[in-house]
Formats: sequence, structure tokens, C-alpha cells
Amino acid sequence: MPKLTISDNEYKTRVKNVKRELVERDIDALYLTSSVSIFYLTGFSHIPTERPAALVIPVNGEITFMGPMLEADHIPLKTRIIERVKTYFDYPGERHPINKFAEFLKQMKLHNKKIGTDNLAGASGTWGYKGPAISEKLRNASMSLAKDIVEDMRLIKSEEEIQFIKESAKWANLAHSLLQEYSRAGLWDLDVALAASYEASMIMKKTLGEEYEPQRLGSTPASARFRGQVGAKSAIPHSIAVKSPMKKGDTLISGAGSDVGGYSCELERTMFLGTPTTKQKTYFETMLKAQDRAFEVLGPEIKCSVVDEAVAAVFKKARMGRLMRHHTGHGLGLEGHERPWIDIGNEKLLKPGMVVSCEPGIYELGFGGFRHSDTILITDAGTEVLTYYPRDIDSLVIPA
Repeated sequence: MPKLTISDNEYKTRVKNVKRELVERDIDALYLTSSVSIFYLTGFSHIPTERPAALVIPVNGEITFMGPMLEADHIPLKTRIIERVKTYFDYPGERHPINKFAEFLKQMKLHNKKIGTDNLAGASGTWGYKGPAISEKLRNASMSLAKDIVEDMRLIKSEEEIQFIKESAKWANLAHSLLQEYSRAGLWDLDVALAASYEASMIMKKTLGEEYEPQRLGSTPASARFRGQVGAKSAIPHSIAVKSPMKKGDTLISGAGSDVGGYSCELERTMFLGTPTTKQKTYFETMLKAQDRAFEVLGPEIKCSVVDEAVAAVFKKARMGRLMRHHTGHGLGLEGHERPWIDIGNEKLLKPGMVVSCEPGIYELGFGGFRHSDTILITDAGTEVLTYYPRDIDSLVIPA
């Protein structure tokens, strides 16, 4: 069976790297409010709400979680990396939680130290949160933004992370196969997505065994969907839903993924319900050429901008540049979109260990959208395509 969670040794290495960076920057502690960063460093995944929560990693001292009492019993079930838990009852409470956080930091002897943070307010500010900034309560502390410390660490995936994303690709492939198999004219796209996702998830859970559990909020073991990108609405890249059932002649843009250790791949395809028209075929083949060109250019020490420029050149040569609505891709891992951005404005170099989506697309309002997305690992030698669902048009035509 594959590993399903990050090892404690890797979490310890991540924390060690954070502390090394803090020492280099002459910072005494890192104060994090991002639930993703907290999960990345400790393995503790929680539901961020209006209730303030933060992880404090001092150079010298115990790794401490500060948050609502409702998380106190949750933490030891999920992680051994967090060494101390300090809680308040609830928000806003008789005393605002930020006041309690200031007290906690004083107890940790950090109230007059240099503190790096991902959020100068001291709380994530979700779900209607209001409150004073933590800096207002720590007048003798020096607080500075240090959001990049964890974000930079996440750019290069470890071998454990890469294996999770590869495993995710297997189950995304299954979910997408079922999605295509179940799609028929007259069915609502959501019904098809629910059926495919349920069956793929049950097979995945049975195969991986009782040790498997989704790690991130809102995720399911395996999922596949159209998300409203059906027919003319396939021309809306971030469509959410569609009112009418699928019908013969529709262009369909699908997507699939799965949660393995909190990580997911990205797999998207353009399909057709019935034999595509000449125009649909032309748009599809142009999109496929653009993705092929991106595959050729992607690699270590290549600027992100160069990849995006190469894709744009394909569309412009076909006189379809005006149909572009987004850049070529983005980083993947714990979040659906993360650095690096495969964008004409990003001069950063791709490095071995980075995992990115490759998803050039074109969209004509009132007609349809055309986009494949594959998950690409940048390697020392070049690239490895981690998703492997068929890309050719013949394989993606659904009998109507």
C-alpha cells in the first residue's frame, strides 16, 4: 500500500528549515494564521472560521498552537509536531481572542521580540471576523511580514509529496473514466458528477484500506465534474453550474482530482457529446497544439514567461489569440492554485521538484471552450507528465 500521510521526519525537517531561515533573518519566531501553512508544517488540518487561530514557531521554545478550545482535543489526534496548545473559549468572548494571544505570546517571552508573520492582523479574518491587530497589543514587539518563508518552501516538492500527487493521478484517472462513461444526452451534469465521484471514491477507499482519510477541508477521496462547463457555458472557464441537461452537440470541459495526504493532481479534458463539428475539431486541435508546445518548452531553468509566450504564439498563429482568457498554468500541491504562475509576467525559473498544471485554453462566447489540463513534474532531465488520461479527440467523443 502507498504511504498516505507525510512522515513525522519530514514535518520535523520542514520546521528545522523554518527555524534556520528565521535565524538567517534575525527573527525570533514565526507567527502563522494560514490553515494551509499550519497543515504543511504540522499535519494538523482544521476548519478556519471567524475564530482566530495561529501557529507560533519560535527559534527557541515549543511549537505552539493558539486557537479556540474546540480544537484542543482535535490537535493530538492529527499531529505530534505541535508541542503546546493554548486556547480561549470562543469568539468574540468576554475578552477578545487577540488579547488572549498577546498574553500567550508574553508567556512565551516573545512580547518584546522580533516576530515574522504571514498576517500582520494576527487572524485570518474569515467569516465576518473583526478585531484589533496583534501588533496593537504587542507594542514592544517588532512584527514584519514573512509570508514567503513557507510559500518558498512549498515551491519544491519533496519525494513524499511527489508520490502523493502521483497516487492522486491514478484515482483522478478512474474518476474521469467513470465521468465519461456515465455522460449521456438528457442527463444533468451534476448527476453524472455525483455518480462518478461516489463510485471512484468507494473504490479508492476500499483499495487503500482503513488507513485512508481525506486530509483537507471540503475534499472527497476522488472526484470528477463538469462544474457547469457544458455546451455554450464551456466558454466560461470558471463557470459554476448550468441550468439545462447535457444535449447532443455539446462541448464539455471536465475536471478530476483526488485527495492523497492533502495533495491533489489536476486533470481536465475537453470532450464532445456526439460527433464534433468541423469548427469544434479545429478549435480542439489548435488547443492540443498549444498544449503540446507547452510540453516541449517546460523544463528546468526555463522562465515561466517563456512557456506562456510559446503557448500564446500558437494561438496567435492560428488567429485565435483573442480567444485566450488565462495563462498557461500554475503550481499544484496542497492548493488548487499556488506558485509558480506560468504567466507572461513571471520571470522566475522553473526548478526540479516543482509541480505545475499545463492548461492552455481558448473560449468563444456562445460557442464553447477548449482546454486540457495535465499535471507536470519538473525534473533534472526535463519533465514528467503525471496525469495520463487520453488527450486525442477520438478518445474523447461520447456517443450521443
